[in-house]
Amino acid sequence: MSLPAPRHITFIPLADLPPDPANPKRHEVERIIASIKDHGFIEAPVVDERTGLVIAGHGRRKALIEMQVRGEPTPDGILVDDDGGWLIPVTRGWASTSDRQAHAVLILLNRLPTAGGWEPEALAEILEDLATSDTDLFDSLCISDEEMEELLRQVDPEGLPQGPDAETSDREERHLEDGFEDDRGYADSGDNERSGTLSCPACGHLFSPGR
Repeated sequence: MSLPAPRHITFIPLADLPPDPANPKRHEVERIIASIKDHGFIEAPVVDERTGLVIAGHGRRKALIEMQVRGEPTPDGILVDDDGGWLIPVTRGWASTSDRQAHAVLILLNRLPTAGGWEPEALAEILEDLATSDTDLFDSLCISDEEMEELLRQVDPEGLPQGPDAETSDREERHLEDGFEDDRGYADSGDNERSGTLSCPACGHLFSPGR
C-alpha cells in the first residue's frame, strides 16, 4: 500500500520562489555562492504551503538569483527549463497555522543547526585531515585563523589519532629550528599568530587556515 508523502521535493522556477519579507536573517551571499560552486546545490529550501513563502532557504535563493544574474553556469542540482530559466528543488508539504508560528519557525530553523556546538576532537580530526590532504576542500570551509586557534586550544593531542606516519622520520621534520622550512614550504617561527600558520595537535603538521 502506498501512502501520500507528507513531505516531497518538487522543482519550481527560481523566479516563483517568493521570500518572506519578515525574514530577519542576514546572509553572507558570497560564501553561499562559493559553496554552491564547490559542492553543488545540496539543501532544498522549504516552502510554507499556507503562505506560499519561503520558510527556510532565503540565503540560498538570494545566492542563486545573484549567480544567474552574473551569468554563472547552472549549478549541479539545478535544472533548466525550455526558456533557460533555473528550476530549483523545494521541499513541500509543511504548512504553518498562523503568521506567528511561521515567524517562530523561520527563526528556529536558522538557530537550531548551530545550537549544539561542535565536538572539538572530532572536528579537529576532520579539519586536520582536510588541511593536510585537500587544501581546496579545507579552504572552502572559510575557517578563520581565530576559529582554528580556539578549536586547537580545546583539543587534547593525546586523544587524537596520530596517523600512520607518526613514528617515522617525518616527526623530525615537524620540529625544525626557527627560521627553517620543510619540503612543503612551511616555516616554523614558533609564533603561529605572526607566521599565519597553525600546528595540528594530532600530527604536528603546520598549515595556513582560511587561505
